[in-house]
Amino acid sequence: MRAVAAFVSGLAFALGLGLSGMTQPAKVLGFLDVAGRWDPSLALVMGGAVLVTLVAFALVLRRRAPLLAPSFELPTQTRIDRPLVVGAVVFGVGWGLSGVCPGPALVSLATLSPASLVFAGAMLVGTLAFRAPERILRRAPRPSSDVEASPAE
Repeated sequence: MRAVAAFVSGLAFALGLGLSGMTQPAKVLGFLDVAGRWDPSLALVMGGAVLVTLVAFALVLRRRAPLLAPSFELPTQTRIDRPLVVGAVVFGVGWGLSGVCPGPALVSLATLSPASLVFAGAMLVGTLAFRAPERILRRAPRPSSDVEASPAE
């Protein structure tokens, strides 16, 4: 049942992105161009999404647990720290330059357009490159605690 709910949610999200024009880089860039020929239509889409989310969260969080899980898994981090700010800046610059962000990029893969394939491929490579140092550090042999380091003479 959880898989069906996840699929239906993802499908609704994909349809919403497609119908709203969020998968069209030119439309997104028009929305971001507030000093030029600004297209406010995506502001209405985002405003509607925020409104629905606020109402839905208020209703859902009154429950003891979600319908398809034993408990809610809510974020505990409330601090605005350097990784959050750097990530937001990188995301914003990438979105502003290309007019594409991860969700719409994945939805656009359904068109099999070369631009969508290149963007999604670059996104995958960037994700793997970001995670590579973490994986390397996790696999690196650690000094044994049995051997004491000798003092330098």
